[in-house]
Amino acid sequence: MQSSLMSMLPLVLMFVVLYFVMIRPQMKKTKEHRAMIDALAKGDEVVTAGGVLGKVAKLGESYVTLEVAAGVEIQIQRSAVVQVLPKGSIK
Repeated sequence: MQSSLMSMLPLVLMFVVLYFVMIRPQMKKTKEHRAMIDALAKGDEVVTAGGVLGKVAKLGESYVTLEVAAGVEIQIQRSAVVQVLPKGSIK
């Protein structure tokens, strides 16, 4: 009985290490990204997953309209926004 318990110990230990090294940080990063997307507001300067910089012009439920140049607007998915830049970053 005790030998079978001891043989399971390395497997359990590996799972615990895997959880703290890989799974937990990924869940935290996902939660932070979701909070950032929910906090988007008109006028925020953002970077998309494709590297496009723009200013939020309109907000929809699952889409964002970015103004990438004067009079040029594109529509992207909210989840494609990867970073919110400090105000005044885009000239």
